[in-house]
Amino acid sequence: MNYRREFLKKTGLAAMAVAMGQDLMAAGTKPVTEKSLTLSKKKISVDDQWDVIVVGGGPGGCTAAISAAREGAKTLLIEAMGQLGGMGTSGMVPAWCPFSDKEKIIYRGLAEKIFNESKKGVPHENKNKLDWVHINPEYLMTVYDKFVTESGAKVLFFSRLASVEMSANDTIDALIIANKSGLTAFKAKVYIDATGDGDLAAWAGASFKRGDENGVVQSSTMCFSFANVDTYNYVNGPNLHTGNKNSPVFDAVKSGKYPLIDTHFCNNLVGPDVVQFNAGHLVNVDSTDPWALSQAMITGRQIAAQYLAAMQEVQPRTFGGSFLVKTGSLLGVRDSRRIEGDYIFTEEDWVQRRTFEDEIGRNNYYIDVHKVNGPKEAHYGHYGKGESHGIPYRCLTPKDLKNVLTAGRCISTDEVSFGSLRVMPPCLVTGEAAGMAAAHAIKQSKNDVHKVDVQFLQKRLKEEGQYFL
Repeated sequence: MNYRREFLKKTGLAAMAVAMGQDLMAAGTKPVTEKSLTLSKKKISVDDQWDVIVVGGGPGGCTAAISAAREGAKTLLIEAMGQLGGMGTSGMVPAWCPFSDKEKIIYRGLAEKIFNESKKGVPHENKNKLDWVHINPEYLMTVYDKFVTESGAKVLFFSRLASVEMSANDTIDALIIANKSGLTAFKAKVYIDATGDGDLAAWAGASFKRGDENGVVQSSTMCFSFANVDTYNYVNGPNLHTGNKNSPVFDAVKSGKYPLIDTHFCNNLVGPDVVQFNAGHLVNVDSTDPWALSQAMITGRQIAAQYLAAMQEVQPRTFGGSFLVKTGSLLGVRDSRRIEGDYIFTEEDWVQRRTFEDEIGRNNYYIDVHKVNGPKEAHYGHYGKGESHGIPYRCLTPKDLKNVLTAGRCISTDEVSFGSLRVMPPCLVTGEAAGMAAAHAIKQSKNDVHKVDVQFLQKRLKEEGQYFL
């Protein structure tokens, strides 16, 4: 389903879901109104000192900013929250998805450096572990702070994209940013959309798709953590993960006492007596709709509280004295806009383990789709040892825009392969490539990201340690 420019027409869907099973995108809507307000003419200040502006400080945005600055571009990273890292920090995802192809690490360059530095925050983990390594979110924040600031990139927190001004149909002139200073126009030569939802590119007029043919997206999750957990019983008791058919979470769900929870129950010991969870589902949340997102945050916190009560009942020796210490400041959104690039990475590309002439890195994560009646992991399986696929540079270049690149969750894929490329390790890889390409476009092609010398881009990525076959 193509949504190009449709977002300009919609008035917004409210999500007034109360129960877990309800569709949080379609359950309710904000009353439609035709009323409008014309803003009075007002001059706003312009900051035009930048070569590259990155919007969104998640994994892809951070590596994009680091890479662009490293290539000599005067770079600004704009982030809506007060910390960098996105889902691994503000979103509290408790573990990195696998970094290896079961033989060696394949997400290299900046991804490998950030990953290795993050391990210092979880000293109880084996230092040689590469897959499903636990994340200490507070420590990871400091890792991103260090890498971004030491690169020379500047960071602007608590600042949100409000509008996009075009100088031509395919060229962004300025971004209108809202923060405590009011509205400010920021200008650069090249812009990188690392918003996750593809806001920048979509608002600039790029074509995109979202979800399946009916617009239904993968379920979201509110991550959370319990403190004062009995670590001995947690480590030596039954495996709580859904992969264990005898996990106590099945008993909790079957009891019917906790209607908001389900059997999705990933959990990691992230520090002494602290267990962090990626658990539960919020169905079909439209993360581009502020009403749906607001209700999802409220329901997500209710889900976390029910998981605590359930675990205290079914595992009292482990969780009897524990308490809910934190829920995510960001909702764990798995699915939103996929900006249409010069190439759309497909399900068949994933199945065939394809290599591309313009690839900028590799990926081997499985097809991980959280959706009722969606594509199943069992159908696609996992890659074998040493297997991976390439990520084409053309997936980062919106076909309708000249001076914009995408990085992270909003790159160009189909619905199925998106289940593999949406997670943090490949986001780190696409961010590094986008930042580097942005700097190269300024020097090589009058800011046109479609005309970057890809062979030179690959050469530089290899010099910085990125992995290619």
